[in-house]
Amino acid sequence: MKNPVCWVVLTGISIAFIQQGLPVRSQGESQSDNKQMDNITIRQGETLFLSCSQGDFVTHTAWLNRSSILYAGEDKWSVDPRVSLVTLNQDEFTIKIEDVDLTDEGQYICAVQTSSRPRTTSVHIIVQVPPKIVNLSKDLVVNEGSNVTLMCLANGKPEPAIVWRMLSPSDDSLGSDNEVLEIPFISRYRAGVYECTAANDIAVDTQTVELTVNYPPSVSDGRDVGVTLGQRGVLECEADAVPEADFEWYRDDRRIFNGFDGIEIEDAGALSKLTFFNVSEADYGNYTCVAINKLGSANTSIVLYEIIEPTSSTLLQGPGAVQDGNSGTSTVFTPTCLLLIVLLQLLLKF
Repeated sequence: MKNPVCWVVLTGISIAFIQQGLPVRSQGESQSDNKQMDNITIRQGETLFLSCSQGDFVTHTAWLNRSSILYAGEDKWSVDPRVSLVTLNQDEFTIKIEDVDLTDEGQYICAVQTSSRPRTTSVHIIVQVPPKIVNLSKDLVVNEGSNVTLMCLANGKPEPAIVWRMLSPSDDSLGSDNEVLEIPFISRYRAGVYECTAANDIAVDTQTVELTVNYPPSVSDGRDVGVTLGQRGVLECEADAVPEADFEWYRDDRRIFNGFDGIEIEDAGALSKLTFFNVSEADYGNYTCVAINKLGSANTSIVLYEIIEPTSSTLLQGPGAVQDGNSGTSTVFTPTCLLLIVLLQLLLKF
C-alpha cells in the first residue's frame, strides 16, 4: 500500500507536472528551485540511470515520468519490471530503466520536498534507434526493355538516410540517394545484385535485391571445321541468353537428334556440341544450329568440310616435280639435268 502522507505531499509538489508535464514553482520559490538538466541521449536497448541530489532536511522525494510516478521514496509505483531503485540516501536518489525503448522518451522529473519548500530537477530523455529496413522490394525477374522500380523503406531515429547502389557487377554510375531506384528501359547489362543501405548516427542496415533480366538468344558466328575422312569431328555452337537457350541442330531442313547415325549432341549451359565419331563422305556439308528461349531464337551455319591427307607419293615429290596431267606421273628435273640442257642449247647455236 502506498504511503498516503507521501502521496499528499507529492500531489502538492507536482500537481502541475501531472496535469501539464511542466515544472511549477510554489509562491516565493526562487529560480534555482527548479533545475533543468541537459538532455540525455541514449540508444535503444541500453540501460538508463536517472539520478538527482537530495541535500539536507529532505522529507519526501519521487521520480516521475510525464504523468506517472515511478518511485516515491522506496515505494515503487511503476508496474514496469524494467524500472528499479538503485540508490536512495541523504545524498542521492537514483533509479534505472533497463532495455530502453522509444516509448521511454520524454521528460523525467525528480521532485524533492525539503523542510522549507519543494525542489524539482527535470531532464529530457532522447532515445536513438538504429536503422532497420522494414520494406524492401523482392527479387525481380523482368524482360529486357521493362521499366523497373526498386523500393527500400527503413525506420530509425534519427531518420536514416537511404542509398541504393549496384553491388554486383559494381557500377558507381547507377544508384539513388532516396527510397526509390528507377531504372527505365532496363538492359541485360543492368542485371545483378542491388544493395540498399539505411544509415544514421547509430548504425547501418543493409539488404540486397537480385534483379534478373531476360533477353532472347544471340549466337556467336559458327567456325567451319575441316576433318579427315574417318576421323572425329566436332561442331560447336555458343549462345548468350536468359533464360538459357535450348539448342536444335539441322542438316538442310532435317533436324538432327542425339544418337542419329552415330552423331552425339551434348548441351552444357551456353554451349552445344555436335560430334561425329567417324566422319564419312555423306557427313560433309552445311549444318545449322538454332538457339531458342521463350523470348526468341537465333541461328548460325557451320560447314563440315574434308581435309585430304597427303599420300606417300606426293610426300616424295620435291619442289621441282612436274605433274603430268594425262598419266599422273611425275618427271623430276635435278640440277645436273638442267645444266646439261643449257649446255646443249649453247652448242646448237654454234
